[in-house]
Amino acid sequence: MKTGRVTVLPYDPKWRSDFEAIREEIERAVGDLILGVEHVGSTSVEGMAAKPCIDLDVIIPDYSVFPAVVERLRAIGYIHEGDLGIRDREAFRYTDKPHLQTHHLYVCPRHSAELHRHITFRDFLRGNPAAAQRYSAVKLRAAQLFPDDIDGYIAYKSPCIEELYRMCGL
Repeated sequence: MKTGRVTVLPYDPKWRSDFEAIREEIERAVGDLILGVEHVGSTSVEGMAAKPCIDLDVIIPDYSVFPAVVERLRAIGYIHEGDLGIRDREAFRYTDKPHLQTHHLYVCPRHSAELHRHITFRDFLRGNPAAAQRYSAVKLRAAQLFPDDIDGYIAYKSPCIEELYRMCGL
């Protein structure tokens, strides 16, 4: 599969404030229905190279509030895409948000295995700078080797990710 250019950048401290801006907009819309919003993915790990796209997980107590969350997110420009094949992780795309950094928004119930994976991996990388640097180097190399091929980029990174998952118990 071909896609747009694969870009991996050195860590940017601005990613933290980019996340906060997105989180604040989400919380204004659904704050009374959710348990929190977590910054996950590589942009959430200080010092780590990443694609400049913020990944965030909106945590709901359970699916009883999900229809209301979908409706309120829709009112601020988010469109529910379904779970995209990953159980208990609902994906949303958005339109017309030039004031926010590019991002991926997911809604997960608090007991979601995918949420657990995101948080465990993030916390492992935050606490293990050598592992984060190793993963950064692999991602930078993957982007050099596969600048126009997201599948190649992902495949190149996979052995490193699998090893890091084993190291953190995933």
